[in-house]
Amino acid sequence: MTPSRDIGQLLDIMAALRTPQTGCPWDLAQNFATIAPYTLEEAYEVADAIARNDLANLKEELGDLLLQVVFHARMAEEQGAFDFGDVVETITDKLIRRHPHVFGDERSDDPRAVEGLWERIKAQEKVARGHPREEGALAGVPVALPALTRALKLQAKASQVGFDWNDPRAVLRKIREEADEIEEALNGDQAAAAAEVGDLLFAAVNLARHLRADPEALLRQTNQKFERRFAAIERALAARGKAPQDATLAEMDALWEEAKARE
Repeated sequence: MTPSRDIGQLLDIMAALRTPQTGCPWDLAQNFATIAPYTLEEAYEVADAIARNDLANLKEELGDLLLQVVFHARMAEEQGAFDFGDVVETITDKLIRRHPHVFGDERSDDPRAVEGLWERIKAQEKVARGHPREEGALAGVPVALPALTRALKLQAKASQVGFDWNDPRAVLRKIREEADEIEEALNGDQAAAAAEVGDLLFAAVNLARHLRADPEALLRQTNQKFERRFAAIERALAARGKAPQDATLAEMDALWEEAKARE
């Protein structure tokens, strides 16, 4: 078997991997629940490749993510629920339906207005499918989302009904207030201080939202920056014949500032 650009071959490979007796024992042992963590992992690896602007790696990671879709679709097909073609048909139908300003008679050049149109159509679809109407302004935010992303979506929904600050500086004041509450709580119950840290994180997400930034992406960038600077500390210490555990905190702090200055 040789590689192919045809999606059909990928579907055939997945079917072969899932064929009893002749398929792969590991693939055959999987189900939706066991594969779901890999699906999330591959989505994050796509985001990581984008953050690093590594297009060669992005090509590979998108393939890994596509495999997750094919894997889930194959398991559903085995149960007689749906197949990959149904997945493709469903998403193409949804894209056409939710873009009446492109494929229909409506017209809009405003991205924010398009977002509102998308949400209205999405709500209409739920009613048409007979889903019970979710109550409350915050309804519809999946619990399984990463915490930073879920906080962002909850805040955005609250903002739609007017529960929001108008100025990022007001959010910054809230962050300082939360930091003060952490400091006060440190004098007493450690659990209370930890809870205040959660409030601080929530406020930081709010500030990112007001700056039209994705807090998940910002934290990924900061993680990469930390890794880059710490690696510079390790290299500098190695040149002195030391490991980090052999150095003082003051020595490592000085090397950190040098790495920061070089950036």
